[in-house]
Amino acid sequence: QLVQSGGGLVQAGGSLRLSCAASGFTFDDLSIGWFRQAPGKEREGVSCLKSDGSATYEDSVKGRFTMSTDNAKKTLYLQMNSLKPEDTAVYHCAADPDLCRPSSLYYNPDEYEYWGQGTQVTVSS
Repeated sequence: QLVQSGGGLVQAGGSLRLSCAASGFTFDDLSIGWFRQAPGKEREGVSCLKSDGSATYEDSVKGRFTMSTDNAKKTLYLQMNSLKPEDTAVYHCAADPDLCRPSSLYYNPDEYEYWGQGTQVTVSS
């Protein structure tokens, strides 16, 4: 399973770090990343890290958000800087061999190999 922590309420311009810890497995052979969903909006892919180390970011977060993992490849982080009110959403981490494919955006949560429980990020203006 994936267990998320972090998030909360922050003022615009502030920073938060989300964590996503794997229990019982490592990320070695999986793509891992983050999705978010704001109220009334569809799920959006935020970032994705392939097993080969290549990373992609959604355009609106480029230069502000950074993914990283620990050396054991059991925890995924999302460092979020210069936060904006439009970043307000529930953030989910996920791990799946095909996570970085565009089609994975449309999976139901139970279709991902692993899906985090979600954490609220609220950015006030």
